[in-house]
Amino acid sequence: MKKQVKKVLLSMIFVLSFSINILGASKILVFQSDFGLKDGAVSAMKGVAVNVDKELKIYDLTHEIPAYSIWEASYRLYQTAEYWPSGTVFVSIVDPGVGTERLSVVLKTKSGHYFVTPDNGTLTLVSEKFGIDEIRQIDEAVNRRKNSEKSYTFHGRDVYAYTAARLASGDITFEQVGKKLPSKVETINYQKPKYEKNILVGNIPILDVQYGNIWTNINRGIADKMGIKKDDTLTVEIYNKEKLVFKDKIVFANSFGDVPEGKNLMYYNSLDSLSFAINVGDFASTYKIGYGGDWNVKIYK
Repeated sequence: MKKQVKKVLLSMIFVLSFSINILGASKILVFQSDFGLKDGAVSAMKGVAVNVDKELKIYDLTHEIPAYSIWEASYRLYQTAEYWPSGTVFVSIVDPGVGTERLSVVLKTKSGHYFVTPDNGTLTLVSEKFGIDEIRQIDEAVNRRKNSEKSYTFHGRDVYAYTAARLASGDITFEQVGKKLPSKVETINYQKPKYEKNILVGNIPILDVQYGNIWTNINRGIADKMGIKKDDTLTVEIYNKEKLVFKDKIVFANSFGDVPEGKNLMYYNSLDSLSFAINVGDFASTYKIGYGGDWNVKIYK
Protein backbone atom coordinates (compact mmCIF):
# COMPACT_ATOMS: atom_id res chain seq x y z
CA MET A 1 0.00 0.00 0.00
CA LYS A 2 2.80 2.40 0.95
CA LYS A 3 4.61 1.64 -2.32
CA GLN A 4 1.46 2.43 -4.30
CA VAL A 5 0.98 5.72 -2.45
CA LYS A 6 4.64 6.59 -3.07
CA LYS A 7 4.26 5.86 -6.79
CA VAL A 8 1.13 8.01 -6.98
CA LEU A 9 2.87 10.88 -5.19
CA LEU A 10 5.91 10.65 -7.46
CA SER A 11 3.65 10.64 -10.51
CA MET A 12 1.82 13.70 -9.22
CA ILE A 13 5.10 15.52 -8.59
CA PHE A 14 6.30 14.67 -12.11
CA VAL A 15 3.06 15.87 -13.70
CA LEU A 16 3.08 19.05 -11.61
CA SER A 17 6.71 19.76 -12.46
CA PHE A 18 6.05 19.17 -16.16
CA SER A 19 2.97 21.39 -16.07
CA ILE A 20 4.84 24.21 -14.36
CA ASN A 21 7.58 23.98 -16.98
CA ILE A 22 5.03 24.16 -19.81
CA LEU A 23 3.19 27.07 -18.23
CA GLY A 24 6.45 28.91 -17.60
CA ALA A 25 7.71 28.54 -21.17
CA SER A 26 7.62 31.69 -23.28
CA LYS A 27 6.50 29.97 -26.51
CA ILE A 28 8.35 32.79 -28.32
CA LEU A 29 11.07 31.81 -30.80
CA VAL A 30 13.07 34.37 -32.81
CA PHE A 31 15.35 33.34 -35.69
CA GLN A 32 18.26 35.12 -37.33
CA SER A 33 20.79 33.81 -39.84
CA ASP A 34 22.97 34.62 -42.83
CA PHE A 35 20.94 32.22 -45.01
CA GLY A 36 18.90 34.77 -46.95
CA LEU A 37 15.44 33.83 -48.21
CA LYS A 38 16.23 32.56 -51.71
CA ASP A 39 16.02 28.89 -50.77
CA GLY A 40 14.29 26.70 -48.21
CA ALA A 41 16.82 26.77 -45.36
CA VAL A 42 14.86 29.17 -43.14
CA SER A 43 11.61 27.36 -43.86
CA ALA A 44 13.23 24.05 -42.91
CA MET A 45 14.28 25.40 -39.51
CA LYS A 46 10.79 26.72 -38.86
CA GLY A 47 9.31 23.39 -39.90
CA VAL A 48 11.45 21.60 -37.33
CA ALA A 49 10.27 24.05 -34.67
CA VAL A 50 6.59 23.63 -35.58
CA ASN A 51 6.94 19.86 -35.41
CA VAL A 52 8.12 20.27 -31.82
CA ASP A 53 5.17 22.47 -30.87
CA LYS A 54 2.50 23.83 -33.21
CA GLU A 55 1.63 26.52 -30.65
CA LEU A 56 5.01 28.23 -30.84
CA LYS A 57 5.04 31.90 -31.84
CA ILE A 58 7.83 32.12 -34.41
CA TYR A 59 9.36 35.39 -35.62
CA ASP A 60 12.29 36.54 -37.74
CA LEU A 61 14.91 39.01 -36.58
CA THR A 62 16.72 38.99 -39.92
CA HIS A 63 18.09 36.48 -42.41
CA GLU A 64 20.06 39.10 -44.36
CA ILE A 65 23.23 39.13 -42.27
CA PRO A 66 26.19 39.13 -44.69
CA ALA A 67 27.59 35.63 -45.16
CA TYR A 68 29.86 34.57 -42.28
CA SER A 69 29.58 37.94 -40.47
CA ILE A 70 29.68 36.82 -36.86
CA TRP A 71 30.16 40.43 -35.79
CA GLU A 72 26.89 41.53 -37.38
CA ALA A 73 25.09 38.55 -35.86
CA SER A 74 26.31 39.72 -32.47
CA TYR A 75 25.21 43.28 -33.11
CA ARG A 76 21.70 42.44 -34.37
CA LEU A 77 21.00 40.46 -31.20
CA TYR A 78 22.30 43.37 -29.12
CA GLN A 79 20.17 45.82 -31.11
CA THR A 80 16.95 43.86 -30.78
CA ALA A 81 16.79 41.55 -27.76
CA GLU A 82 15.86 44.13 -25.12
CA TYR A 83 12.54 44.78 -26.86
CA TRP A 84 11.44 41.14 -26.49
CA PRO A 85 9.93 39.72 -23.29
CA SER A 86 12.02 37.91 -20.73
CA GLY A 87 11.98 34.21 -21.60
CA THR A 88 12.18 34.76 -25.36
CA VAL A 89 14.41 32.20 -27.09
CA PHE A 90 16.66 33.50 -29.88
CA VAL A 91 18.30 31.25 -32.46
CA SER A 92 21.30 32.76 -34.27
CA ILE A 93 22.89 30.82 -37.10
CA VAL A 94 25.99 32.44 -38.54
CA ASP A 95 28.25 29.45 -38.40
CA PRO A 96 31.31 29.36 -40.68
CA GLY A 97 32.73 26.65 -38.40
CA VAL A 98 29.74 24.30 -38.76
CA GLY A 99 30.70 20.66 -38.24
CA THR A 100 33.91 21.50 -36.37
CA GLU A 101 34.76 21.39 -32.67
CA ARG A 102 33.26 24.82 -31.80
CA LEU A 103 30.75 24.53 -28.98
CA SER A 104 26.99 24.62 -29.46
CA VAL A 105 25.53 26.49 -26.50
CA VAL A 106 22.53 28.14 -24.92
CA LEU A 107 23.21 31.34 -23.00
CA LYS A 108 20.74 32.52 -20.39
CA THR A 109 21.28 36.20 -19.63
CA LYS A 110 20.48 38.00 -16.40
CA SER A 111 17.58 39.61 -18.28
CA GLY A 112 16.01 36.15 -18.69
CA HIS A 113 16.55 35.87 -22.46
CA TYR A 114 17.95 32.70 -24.07
CA PHE A 115 20.36 32.60 -27.01
CA VAL A 116 20.91 29.36 -28.92
CA THR A 117 23.98 29.57 -31.15
CA PRO A 118 27.50 28.37 -31.84
CA ASP A 119 29.91 29.93 -29.34
CA ASN A 120 31.97 31.69 -31.99
CA GLY A 121 31.74 35.37 -30.99
CA THR A 122 28.02 35.75 -31.67
CA LEU A 123 27.39 36.23 -27.95
CA THR A 124 29.94 39.04 -27.53
CA LEU A 125 27.57 41.98 -27.22
CA VAL A 126 24.52 40.43 -25.53
CA SER A 127 26.71 38.89 -22.84
CA GLU A 128 28.14 42.34 -22.12
CA LYS A 129 24.82 44.16 -22.29
CA PHE A 130 22.60 41.80 -20.29
CA GLY A 131 25.14 39.84 -18.26
CA ILE A 132 25.69 36.08 -18.16
CA ASP A 133 23.41 34.15 -15.84
CA GLU A 134 24.38 30.67 -17.02
CA ILE A 135 25.68 28.86 -20.12
CA ARG A 136 25.00 25.26 -21.09
CA GLN A 137 26.45 23.12 -23.86
CA ILE A 138 23.83 21.46 -26.04
CA ASP A 139 23.86 17.71 -25.45
CA GLU A 140 23.37 16.43 -28.99
CA ALA A 141 22.73 12.90 -27.74
CA VAL A 142 19.28 14.04 -26.62
CA ASN A 143 18.83 17.50 -28.14
CA ARG A 144 19.16 16.79 -31.82
CA ARG A 145 16.57 16.14 -34.52
CA LYS A 146 15.91 12.43 -34.92
CA ASN A 147 17.94 10.63 -37.62
CA SER A 148 20.16 13.67 -38.28
CA GLU A 149 23.31 12.26 -36.68
CA LYS A 150 25.15 12.01 -40.00
CA SER A 151 24.39 15.61 -40.96
CA TYR A 152 27.40 17.88 -40.43
CA THR A 153 26.50 21.02 -42.40
CA PHE A 154 23.04 22.10 -41.19
CA HIS A 155 23.20 22.29 -37.41
CA GLY A 156 20.89 25.29 -37.64
CA ARG A 157 18.08 22.89 -38.51
CA ASP A 158 19.19 19.72 -36.76
CA VAL A 159 20.54 21.09 -33.46
CA TYR A 160 19.80 24.77 -32.87
CA ALA A 161 16.23 25.09 -34.17
CA TYR A 162 15.29 21.78 -32.56
CA THR A 163 16.80 22.58 -29.17
CA ALA A 164 15.46 26.14 -29.17
CA ALA A 165 11.95 24.95 -30.00
CA ARG A 166 12.05 22.38 -27.20
CA LEU A 167 13.21 25.05 -24.75
CA ALA A 168 10.67 27.66 -25.87
CA SER A 169 7.82 25.15 -25.76
CA GLY A 170 8.70 23.85 -22.30
CA ASP A 171 9.46 20.39 -23.68
CA ILE A 172 12.81 20.67 -21.86
CA THR A 173 14.08 22.86 -19.05
CA PHE A 174 17.19 24.96 -19.39
CA GLU A 175 19.01 22.43 -17.20
CA GLN A 176 18.09 19.68 -19.68
CA VAL A 177 19.89 21.48 -22.52
CA GLY A 178 23.17 19.95 -21.41
CA LYS A 179 26.07 20.38 -19.02
CA LYS A 180 26.79 23.70 -17.36
CA LEU A 181 29.81 25.60 -18.70
CA PRO A 182 31.99 28.32 -17.14
CA SER A 183 30.36 31.77 -17.33
CA LYS A 184 32.37 33.09 -20.27
CA VAL A 185 31.90 33.14 -24.02
CA GLU A 186 34.08 33.56 -27.09
CA THR A 187 34.31 37.28 -27.82
CA ILE A 188 35.32 39.58 -30.65
CA ASN A 189 37.68 42.44 -29.79
CA TYR A 190 36.49 45.98 -30.44
CA GLN A 191 36.99 49.52 -29.13
CA LYS A 192 34.86 50.17 -26.05
CA PRO A 193 33.42 53.70 -25.85
CA LYS A 194 35.20 56.14 -23.54
CA TYR A 195 35.86 59.82 -22.89
CA GLU A 196 39.38 60.83 -21.97
CA LYS A 197 41.58 63.88 -22.49
CA ASN A 198 38.59 65.77 -23.97
CA ILE A 199 38.17 63.18 -26.75
CA LEU A 200 35.32 60.73 -27.32
CA VAL A 201 36.60 57.39 -28.63
CA GLY A 202 34.48 54.53 -29.89
CA ASN A 203 33.73 51.91 -32.49
CA ILE A 204 31.50 51.80 -35.58
CA PRO A 205 29.66 48.53 -34.92
CA ILE A 206 27.11 48.80 -37.73
CA LEU A 207 25.68 50.92 -40.54
CA ASP A 208 22.09 52.01 -40.88
CA VAL A 209 22.19 50.06 -44.12
CA GLN A 210 19.04 51.41 -45.72
CA TYR A 211 20.27 54.99 -45.59
CA GLY A 212 24.04 54.74 -45.21
CA ASN A 213 24.17 56.40 -41.81
CA ILE A 214 27.12 55.62 -39.52
CA TRP A 215 26.25 54.34 -36.05
CA THR A 216 28.84 54.44 -33.26
CA ASN A 217 28.78 52.71 -29.88
CA ILE A 218 29.24 56.01 -28.01
CA ASN A 219 26.07 56.33 -25.98
CA ARG A 220 24.53 59.50 -24.63
CA GLY A 221 25.78 58.84 -21.10
CA ILE A 222 29.40 58.90 -22.28
CA ALA A 223 28.90 61.67 -24.84
CA ASP A 224 27.32 63.93 -22.21
CA LYS A 225 30.73 64.15 -20.53
CA MET A 226 31.79 66.35 -23.43
CA GLY A 227 28.78 68.62 -22.98
CA ILE A 228 27.58 68.40 -26.58
CA LYS A 229 24.61 70.59 -27.43
CA LYS A 230 22.57 71.39 -30.54
CA ASP A 231 24.45 73.35 -33.23
CA ASP A 232 27.88 72.54 -31.77
CA THR A 233 30.50 71.82 -34.42
CA LEU A 234 32.85 68.94 -33.65
CA THR A 235 35.79 67.35 -35.40
CA VAL A 236 35.22 63.74 -36.41
CA GLU A 237 38.01 61.32 -37.33
CA ILE A 238 37.26 57.82 -38.61
CA TYR A 239 39.91 55.10 -38.74
CA ASN A 240 40.14 51.68 -40.37
CA LYS A 241 42.86 49.56 -38.76
CA GLU A 242 44.41 52.76 -37.39
CA LYS A 243 44.51 54.38 -40.85
CA LEU A 244 42.72 57.75 -41.00
CA VAL A 245 40.05 57.57 -43.73
CA PHE A 246 37.84 60.54 -42.83
CA LYS A 247 38.31 63.85 -41.02
CA ASP A 248 35.93 66.79 -41.05
CA LYS A 249 33.95 69.15 -38.84
CA ILE A 250 30.33 68.09 -38.36
CA VAL A 251 27.45 69.98 -36.75
CA PHE A 252 25.41 68.29 -34.01
CA ALA A 253 21.65 68.28 -34.66
CA ASN A 254 18.51 66.78 -33.16
CA SER A 255 17.33 65.35 -36.49
CA PHE A 256 18.06 65.31 -40.20
CA GLY A 257 15.88 68.28 -41.12
CA ASP A 258 17.88 70.57 -38.84
CA VAL A 259 20.49 70.89 -41.60
CA PRO A 260 20.13 71.57 -45.35
CA GLU A 261 19.88 68.64 -47.74
CA GLY A 262 23.29 67.27 -48.64
CA LYS A 263 24.93 68.51 -45.44
CA ASN A 264 26.64 66.26 -42.89
CA LEU A 265 25.24 66.03 -39.37
CA MET A 266 25.83 64.25 -36.08
CA TYR A 267 22.83 63.03 -34.08
CA TYR A 268 21.63 60.40 -31.60
CA ASN A 269 20.16 57.33 -33.30
CA SER A 270 17.27 55.16 -32.10
CA LEU A 271 19.63 53.34 -29.71
CA ASP A 272 20.70 56.69 -28.22
CA SER A 273 24.22 56.48 -29.66
CA LEU A 274 26.10 59.14 -31.62
CA SER A 275 25.75 58.72 -35.38
CA PHE A 276 26.69 60.51 -38.59
CA ALA A 277 24.56 61.09 -41.66
CA ILE A 278 24.07 63.19 -44.76
CA ASN A 279 20.61 64.72 -44.88
CA VAL A 280 18.94 62.89 -47.79
CA GLY A 281 22.26 61.25 -48.64
CA ASP A 282 24.46 58.22 -47.96
CA PHE A 283 27.36 58.97 -45.61
CA ALA A 284 28.88 55.48 -45.78
CA SER A 285 28.98 55.31 -49.58
CA THR A 286 30.07 58.92 -50.01
CA TYR A 287 33.08 58.55 -47.73
CA LYS A 288 33.64 54.80 -48.16
CA ILE A 289 33.12 54.00 -44.49
CA GLY A 290 32.66 50.44 -43.24
CA TYR A 291 31.91 48.88 -39.88
CA GLY A 292 33.06 46.19 -37.46
CA GLY A 293 35.89 45.69 -35.02
CA ASP A 294 38.45 47.45 -37.23
CA TRP A 295 36.47 50.70 -37.64
CA ASN A 296 36.90 53.31 -34.92
CA VAL A 297 36.06 56.96 -34.37
CA LYS A 298 37.35 59.98 -32.44
CA ILE A 299 35.25 63.08 -31.72
CA TYR A 300 36.53 66.31 -30.18
CA LYS A 301 35.80 70.04 -30.07
